[in-house]
Amino acid sequence: MPESERTPPLWPFPAAQEISEVLEWRTDVLQARAGEQRIALRPRPREIVTFRHRLDALGMARATELARAGFVGDWDVPLWHLAVQPVADLTQGATEVPIDPTVSDFQAGKLAGIAVDGGEVAPVAIATVQPDRLILAEPLGLQLPAMSVAARRITVVPIRAGILTSPVEITRRRQGDGTVTASFLLRDTPHLSPLTLPSYLGRPVQTDPSLVRRSLAASLRQAVEYVDNGFGPVVIEPIRDLFERSEAITLKAQGPAKRQALRRWLWSLRGRQASFWLPTWGHELQLRSAMTPGAELMRVAPVVSVASIGSYVGRRIMLEMPGSLRFRTITAAIEDGPDHRLTLSSNLGEAVPLGTKVHFLTCVRSDTDRIEIQHGAVASEVTLPVVEVLE
Repeated sequence: MPESERTPPLWPFPAAQEISEVLEWRTDVLQARAGEQRIALRPRPREIVTFRHRLDALGMARATELARAGFVGDWDVPLWHLAVQPVADLTQGATEVPIDPTVSDFQAGKLAGIAVDGGEVAPVAIATVQPDRLILAEPLGLQLPAMSVAARRITVVPIRAGILTSPVEITRRRQGDGTVTASFLLRDTPHLSPLTLPSYLGRPVQTDPSLVRRSLAASLRQAVEYVDNGFGPVVIEPIRDLFERSEAITLKAQGPAKRQALRRWLWSLRGRQASFWLPTWGHELQLRSAMTPGAELMRVAPVVSVASIGSYVGRRIMLEMPGSLRFRTITAAIEDGPDHRLTLSSNLGEAVPLGTKVHFLTCVRSDTDRIEIQHGAVASEVTLPVVEVLE
Protein backbone atom coordinates (compact mmCIF):
# COMPACT_ATOMS: atom_id res chain seq x y z
CA MET A 1 0.00 0.00 0.00
CA PRO A 2 1.43 3.44 -0.89
CA GLU A 3 2.57 5.53 2.07
CA SER A 4 0.03 8.29 1.31
CA GLU A 5 -2.89 5.83 1.60
CA ARG A 6 -1.99 4.46 5.01
CA THR A 7 -4.54 5.10 7.74
CA PRO A 8 -2.93 7.19 10.48
CA PRO A 9 -2.77 5.42 13.84
CA LEU A 10 -5.15 6.61 16.55
CA TRP A 11 -3.80 7.99 19.84
CA PRO A 12 -6.74 6.63 21.86
CA PHE A 13 -5.81 7.24 25.49
CA PRO A 14 -8.16 9.33 27.65
CA ALA A 15 -6.68 12.58 28.88
CA ALA A 16 -6.20 13.23 32.57
CA GLN A 17 -5.28 16.38 34.48
CA GLU A 18 -4.89 19.68 32.63
CA ILE A 19 -4.73 19.98 28.82
CA SER A 20 -2.61 22.69 27.21
CA GLU A 21 -3.66 24.26 23.88
CA VAL A 22 -1.16 26.64 22.26
CA LEU A 23 -2.01 28.97 19.36
CA GLU A 24 0.91 30.46 17.45
CA TRP A 25 0.70 33.24 14.86
CA ARG A 26 3.49 35.28 13.20
CA THR A 27 3.22 39.05 13.03
CA ASP A 28 5.82 41.51 11.83
CA VAL A 29 5.36 44.71 13.87
CA LEU A 30 6.98 47.74 12.23
CA GLN A 31 7.20 50.59 14.73
CA ALA A 32 7.54 54.27 13.91
CA ARG A 33 7.74 57.32 16.17
CA ALA A 34 3.98 57.97 16.06
CA GLY A 35 2.50 54.54 15.43
CA GLU A 36 3.05 51.03 14.14
CA GLN A 37 2.15 48.77 11.23
CA ARG A 38 1.31 45.12 11.83
CA ILE A 39 1.81 42.65 8.96
CA ALA A 40 0.29 39.18 9.25
CA LEU A 41 2.73 36.49 8.18
CA ARG A 42 0.54 33.54 9.24
CA PRO A 43 -3.23 33.98 8.65
CA ARG A 44 -4.19 30.91 10.69
CA PRO A 45 -2.48 29.80 13.88
CA ARG A 46 -0.44 26.71 14.44
CA GLU A 47 -2.24 24.71 17.07
CA ILE A 48 -0.31 22.53 19.52
CA VAL A 49 -2.05 20.43 22.16
CA THR A 50 -0.39 18.62 25.06
CA PHE A 51 -2.14 15.71 26.78
CA ARG A 52 -1.27 13.88 29.98
CA HIS A 53 -2.63 10.35 30.34
CA ARG A 54 -2.82 8.40 33.59
CA LEU A 55 -2.22 4.79 32.50
CA ASP A 56 -1.60 1.37 34.00
CA ALA A 57 1.24 -0.96 32.98
CA LEU A 58 -0.58 -2.21 29.87
CA GLY A 59 -1.50 1.31 28.80
CA MET A 60 2.08 2.55 29.16
CA ALA A 61 3.32 -0.43 27.15
CA ARG A 62 0.81 0.29 24.37
CA ALA A 63 1.75 3.97 24.30
CA THR A 64 5.43 3.03 24.04
CA GLU A 65 4.86 0.68 21.12
CA LEU A 66 2.56 3.11 19.31
CA ALA A 67 5.15 5.88 19.56
CA ARG A 68 7.92 3.50 18.45
CA ALA A 69 5.99 2.40 15.36
CA GLY A 70 4.67 5.75 14.14
CA PHE A 71 6.57 8.62 15.75
CA VAL A 72 7.41 10.44 12.50
CA GLY A 73 4.05 9.94 10.81
CA ASP A 74 0.59 11.47 11.06
CA TRP A 75 -1.74 10.59 13.93
CA ASP A 76 -5.47 10.75 14.50
CA VAL A 77 -5.66 12.84 17.66
CA PRO A 78 -8.81 13.03 19.82
CA LEU A 79 -9.27 16.57 21.11
CA TRP A 80 -10.26 15.90 24.70
CA HIS A 81 -10.37 19.59 25.58
CA LEU A 82 -13.29 19.98 23.13
CA ALA A 83 -15.30 17.06 24.50
CA VAL A 84 -19.11 17.23 24.72
CA GLN A 85 -21.81 14.92 25.99
CA PRO A 86 -24.78 13.80 23.89
CA VAL A 87 -28.22 15.01 24.92
CA ALA A 88 -29.79 11.56 24.51
CA ASP A 89 -28.79 7.92 24.98
CA LEU A 90 -26.98 6.16 22.14
CA THR A 91 -27.90 2.73 20.76
CA GLN A 92 -26.14 0.33 18.45
CA GLY A 93 -27.30 0.79 14.86
CA ALA A 94 -27.95 4.53 15.30
CA THR A 95 -26.68 6.84 12.58
CA GLU A 96 -27.04 10.08 14.53
CA VAL A 97 -25.36 11.52 17.63
CA PRO A 98 -27.52 14.25 19.22
CA ILE A 99 -25.12 16.95 20.49
CA ASP A 100 -24.56 20.69 20.18
CA PRO A 101 -21.77 20.88 17.56
CA THR A 102 -21.43 24.67 17.86
CA VAL A 103 -19.44 24.32 21.12
CA SER A 104 -16.74 22.17 19.54
CA ASP A 105 -14.86 21.64 16.25
CA PHE A 106 -16.67 18.78 14.53
CA GLN A 107 -16.26 18.80 10.73
CA ALA A 108 -18.06 16.93 7.98
CA GLY A 109 -15.87 14.32 6.32
CA LYS A 110 -13.65 14.05 9.41
CA LEU A 111 -13.68 11.71 12.38
CA ALA A 112 -15.21 11.89 15.84
CA GLY A 113 -14.38 9.74 18.83
CA ILE A 114 -16.80 8.09 21.25
CA ALA A 115 -15.61 7.15 24.74
CA VAL A 116 -17.68 5.35 27.36
CA ASP A 117 -17.07 5.75 31.10
CA GLY A 118 -13.86 7.74 30.52
CA GLY A 119 -12.21 4.97 28.52
CA GLU A 120 -10.40 4.99 25.22
CA VAL A 121 -12.06 6.49 22.16
CA ALA A 122 -13.50 4.54 19.25
CA PRO A 123 -13.53 6.48 15.94
CA VAL A 124 -16.62 7.12 13.81
CA ALA A 125 -16.81 8.92 10.46
CA ILE A 126 -18.92 12.10 10.24
CA ALA A 127 -21.04 12.44 7.11
CA THR A 128 -22.61 15.83 7.87
CA VAL A 129 -22.87 18.21 10.79
CA GLN A 130 -26.38 19.43 11.60
CA PRO A 131 -27.23 22.25 14.04
CA ASP A 132 -28.23 19.75 16.73
CA ARG A 133 -26.55 16.46 15.78
CA LEU A 134 -23.86 14.61 13.91
CA ILE A 135 -24.93 12.40 10.99
CA LEU A 136 -22.61 9.39 10.81
CA ALA A 137 -21.33 7.69 7.66
CA GLU A 138 -22.01 4.24 9.18
CA PRO A 139 -24.27 2.99 12.00
CA LEU A 140 -22.83 2.67 15.48
CA GLY A 141 -21.71 -0.83 16.40
CA LEU A 142 -18.64 -1.88 18.33
CA GLN A 143 -18.12 1.69 19.51
CA LEU A 144 -20.72 0.95 22.23
CA PRO A 145 -20.25 -1.85 24.79
CA ALA A 146 -24.01 -2.56 25.00
CA MET A 147 -27.14 -2.19 22.91
CA SER A 148 -27.93 1.08 24.68
CA VAL A 149 -25.66 3.39 26.68
CA ALA A 150 -26.85 6.30 28.82
CA ALA A 151 -25.84 9.75 27.63
CA ARG A 152 -24.17 10.63 30.96
CA ARG A 153 -21.65 7.80 30.40
CA ILE A 154 -20.64 8.99 26.92
CA THR A 155 -18.06 11.53 25.78
CA VAL A 156 -17.88 12.67 22.14
CA VAL A 157 -14.70 14.36 20.90
CA PRO A 158 -13.56 15.65 17.50
CA ILE A 159 -10.55 13.93 15.94
CA ARG A 160 -7.97 15.80 13.89
CA ALA A 161 -4.76 14.83 12.15
CA GLY A 162 -1.54 15.78 13.90
CA ILE A 163 2.16 15.05 14.27
CA LEU A 164 4.22 14.60 17.42
CA THR A 165 6.26 17.71 18.20
CA SER A 166 8.37 16.42 21.10
CA PRO A 167 9.37 13.12 22.70
CA VAL A 168 6.64 11.09 24.36
CA GLU A 169 7.47 11.16 28.04
CA ILE A 170 6.56 8.46 30.59
CA THR A 171 6.77 9.05 34.31
CA ARG A 172 6.21 5.95 36.45
CA ARG A 173 4.99 6.31 40.01
CA ARG A 174 5.04 2.56 40.43
CA GLN A 175 5.10 -0.44 38.12
CA GLY A 176 1.42 -0.26 37.24
CA ASP A 177 0.80 3.47 37.51
CA GLY A 178 2.31 6.23 35.40
CA THR A 179 1.72 9.39 33.37
CA VAL A 180 2.29 9.60 29.62
CA THR A 181 2.74 13.10 28.13
CA ALA A 182 2.38 13.71 24.38
CA SER A 183 2.30 16.95 22.35
CA PHE A 184 0.80 17.16 18.86
CA LEU A 185 0.89 19.84 16.18
CA LEU A 186 -2.56 19.68 14.61
CA ARG A 187 -3.19 19.93 10.89
CA ASP A 188 -6.20 21.49 9.13
CA THR A 189 -6.66 24.37 11.57
CA PRO A 190 -10.36 25.30 11.48
CA HIS A 191 -11.68 28.76 10.67
CA LEU A 192 -13.57 29.92 13.75
CA SER A 193 -16.05 32.74 13.26
CA PRO A 194 -15.33 35.86 15.34
CA LEU A 195 -17.18 36.23 18.63
CA THR A 196 -19.84 38.94 18.62
CA LEU A 197 -18.88 41.54 21.22
CA PRO A 198 -20.08 45.08 21.90
CA SER A 199 -18.27 47.49 19.61
CA TYR A 200 -17.31 51.14 19.69
CA LEU A 201 -15.81 53.18 16.87
CA GLY A 202 -15.35 50.07 14.74
CA ARG A 203 -13.50 47.99 17.35
CA PRO A 204 -14.82 45.28 19.68
CA VAL A 205 -14.88 45.92 23.42
CA GLN A 206 -13.77 43.11 25.70
CA THR A 207 -16.33 43.30 28.53
CA ASP A 208 -16.06 39.77 29.92
CA PRO A 209 -16.82 40.02 33.67
CA SER A 210 -14.47 37.07 34.34
CA LEU A 211 -11.52 39.24 33.34
CA VAL A 212 -9.04 39.59 36.19
CA ARG A 213 -6.45 42.36 36.05
CA ARG A 214 -3.04 41.47 37.41
CA SER A 215 -1.67 44.75 38.72
CA LEU A 216 1.73 43.23 39.51
CA ALA A 217 2.29 42.67 35.80
CA ALA A 218 1.33 46.22 34.81
CA SER A 219 3.93 48.69 33.55
CA LEU A 220 3.87 52.27 32.28
CA ARG A 221 6.61 53.30 29.89
CA GLN A 222 7.66 55.32 26.88
CA ALA A 223 10.44 54.40 24.48
CA VAL A 224 13.31 56.77 25.21
CA GLU A 225 17.06 57.04 24.75
CA TYR A 226 19.32 58.14 27.58
CA VAL A 227 22.12 60.38 26.30
CA ASP A 228 25.14 60.41 28.61
CA ASN A 229 28.52 61.72 27.50
CA GLY A 230 30.03 60.90 30.88
CA PHE A 231 30.80 64.56 31.80
CA GLY A 232 27.48 66.41 32.07
CA PRO A 233 23.88 65.64 33.04
CA VAL A 234 21.98 62.70 31.55
CA VAL A 235 19.49 63.79 28.87
CA ILE A 236 16.36 61.82 27.95
CA GLU A 237 15.32 61.84 24.28
CA PRO A 238 11.97 60.24 23.34
CA ILE A 239 12.14 57.64 20.58
CA ARG A 240 8.38 57.22 20.21
CA ASP A 241 5.55 59.62 20.95
CA LEU A 242 3.28 56.89 22.30
CA PHE A 243 3.05 56.35 26.04
CA GLU A 244 2.72 52.61 26.47
CA ARG A 245 0.71 50.84 29.13
CA SER A 246 1.03 47.07 29.30
CA GLU A 247 -0.80 44.61 31.50
CA ALA A 248 -1.64 40.95 31.78
CA ILE A 249 -5.29 39.91 31.73
CA THR A 250 -6.70 36.54 32.65
CA LEU A 251 -9.95 35.17 31.25
CA LYS A 252 -11.77 32.09 32.49
CA ALA A 253 -14.51 30.13 30.76
CA GLN A 254 -16.61 27.46 32.43
CA GLY A 255 -18.64 25.06 30.33
CA PRO A 256 -18.41 24.06 26.65
CA ALA A 257 -20.27 27.12 25.30
CA LYS A 258 -18.13 29.68 27.15
CA ARG A 259 -14.98 27.69 26.37
CA GLN A 260 -15.70 27.86 22.65
CA ALA A 261 -16.58 31.55 22.90
CA LEU A 262 -13.19 32.20 24.51
CA ARG A 263 -11.41 30.28 21.76
CA ARG A 264 -13.32 32.19 19.05
CA TRP A 265 -12.30 35.51 20.58
CA LEU A 266 -8.64 34.50 20.81
CA TRP A 267 -8.78 33.32 17.17
CA SER A 268 -10.13 36.74 16.14
CA LEU A 269 -7.11 38.52 17.68
CA ARG A 270 -4.74 36.74 15.25
CA GLY A 271 -1.88 37.10 17.68
CA ARG A 272 -0.55 40.67 17.68
CA GLN A 273 -2.56 41.73 14.63
CA ALA A 274 -5.98 42.91 15.83
CA SER A 275 -6.67 45.67 18.35
CA PHE A 276 -9.64 46.02 20.69
CA TRP A 277 -10.96 48.19 23.50
CA LEU A 278 -10.21 47.12 27.04
CA PRO A 279 -11.86 48.82 30.03
CA THR A 280 -9.49 49.63 32.86
CA TRP A 281 -12.17 48.62 35.38
CA GLY A 282 -10.52 51.23 37.60
CA HIS A 283 -13.58 53.45 38.30
CA GLU A 284 -11.38 56.47 37.49
CA LEU A 285 -14.24 58.94 36.90
CA GLN A 286 -16.39 59.32 40.02
CA LEU A 287 -19.60 61.27 39.46
CA ARG A 288 -20.28 64.28 41.67
CA SER A 289 -23.90 64.53 40.55
CA ALA A 290 -26.47 62.52 38.62
CA MET A 291 -27.10 63.19 34.92
CA THR A 292 -30.47 63.75 33.24
CA PRO A 293 -31.38 61.74 30.08
CA GLY A 294 -30.48 64.59 27.70
CA ALA A 295 -27.36 65.81 29.50
CA GLU A 296 -23.97 65.79 27.80
CA LEU A 297 -22.10 67.26 30.76
CA MET A 298 -20.58 65.01 33.41
CA ARG A 299 -19.35 66.44 36.71
CA VAL A 300 -16.57 64.27 38.19
CA ALA A 301 -13.98 64.35 40.94
CA PRO A 302 -10.62 65.67 39.67
CA VAL A 303 -8.19 63.07 38.37
CA VAL A 304 -5.61 65.23 36.62
CA SER A 305 -5.22 68.84 35.53
CA VAL A 306 -7.53 69.70 32.65
CA ALA A 307 -4.68 71.68 31.06
CA SER A 308 -2.28 68.73 30.81
CA ILE A 309 -1.83 67.04 27.45
CA GLY A 310 -3.98 63.95 26.99
CA SER A 311 -5.67 64.30 30.38
CA TYR A 312 -9.35 64.10 29.44
CA VAL A 313 -10.03 65.32 25.91
CA GLY A 314 -10.15 62.51 23.39
CA ARG A 315 -10.27 59.78 26.03
CA ARG A 316 -12.83 56.99 25.58
CA ILE A 317 -14.93 55.91 28.55
CA MET A 318 -17.33 53.13 29.49
CA LEU A 319 -20.32 53.61 31.78
CA GLU A 320 -21.80 50.68 33.67
CA MET A 321 -25.46 51.62 33.26
CA PRO A 322 -28.12 49.57 35.07
CA GLY A 323 -29.26 47.83 31.89
CA SER A 324 -26.19 47.85 29.66
CA LEU A 325 -22.68 49.13 29.08
CA ARG A 326 -22.45 52.45 27.25
CA PHE A 327 -19.44 53.99 25.50
CA ARG A 328 -18.66 57.65 24.88
CA THR A 329 -15.77 60.05 24.06
CA ILE A 330 -14.80 63.08 26.14
CA THR A 331 -14.71 66.12 23.85
CA ALA A 332 -14.00 68.94 26.33
CA ALA A 333 -13.05 69.47 29.96
CA ILE A 334 -13.06 72.51 32.25
CA GLU A 335 -12.65 73.21 35.93
CA ASP A 336 -15.92 73.84 37.77
CA GLY A 337 -15.15 74.82 41.33
CA PRO A 338 -13.60 71.86 43.13
CA ASP A 339 -14.80 69.49 40.40
CA HIS A 340 -14.13 68.91 36.71
CA ARG A 341 -16.90 69.18 34.14
CA LEU A 342 -16.54 66.93 31.11
CA THR A 343 -18.44 67.19 27.82
CA LEU A 344 -19.39 63.86 26.22
CA SER A 345 -19.70 63.16 22.49
CA SER A 346 -23.46 62.60 22.94
CA ASN A 347 -26.00 62.14 25.69
CA LEU A 348 -26.87 58.71 27.06
CA GLY A 349 -30.59 58.98 26.34
CA GLU A 350 -31.32 57.93 29.91
CA ALA A 351 -30.64 59.16 33.40
CA VAL A 352 -27.22 58.37 34.85
CA PRO A 353 -27.61 57.86 38.61
CA LEU A 354 -25.02 58.95 41.12
CA GLY A 355 -22.70 56.07 41.89
CA THR A 356 -22.56 54.80 38.30
CA LYS A 357 -19.13 53.34 37.64
CA VAL A 358 -17.23 55.03 34.80
CA HIS A 359 -13.97 53.58 33.46
CA PHE A 360 -11.46 54.66 30.85
CA LEU A 361 -11.26 52.58 27.66
CA THR A 362 -7.83 51.73 26.32
CA CYS A 363 -7.08 50.57 22.80
CA VAL A 364 -4.82 47.53 23.12
CA ARG A 365 -3.56 44.51 21.25
CA SER A 366 -2.00 41.25 22.30
CA ASP A 367 1.70 41.61 23.02
CA THR A 368 2.48 38.03 21.96
CA ASP A 369 1.90 35.76 18.99
CA ARG A 370 1.88 32.71 21.26
CA ILE A 371 -1.27 32.18 23.33
CA GLU A 372 -1.57 29.24 25.71
CA ILE A 373 -4.95 28.06 27.02
CA GLN A 374 -5.10 25.75 30.02
CA HIS A 375 -8.15 23.47 29.90
CA GLY A 376 -8.95 22.06 33.34
CA ALA A 377 -11.68 19.77 34.57
CA VAL A 378 -13.85 22.72 35.61
CA ALA A 379 -12.79 25.72 33.51
CA SER A 380 -10.49 26.93 30.76
CA GLU A 381 -8.11 29.80 31.51
CA VAL A 382 -5.77 32.00 29.49
CA THR A 383 -3.42 34.78 30.56
CA LEU A 384 -2.81 37.33 27.83
CA PRO A 385 -0.28 40.18 27.90
CA VAL A 386 -1.64 43.30 26.19
CA VAL A 387 -0.04 46.60 25.26
CA GLU A 388 -1.63 49.97 24.50
CA VAL A 389 -1.58 51.12 20.87
CA LEU A 390 -2.73 54.17 18.96
CA GLU A 391 -6.31 54.01 17.69
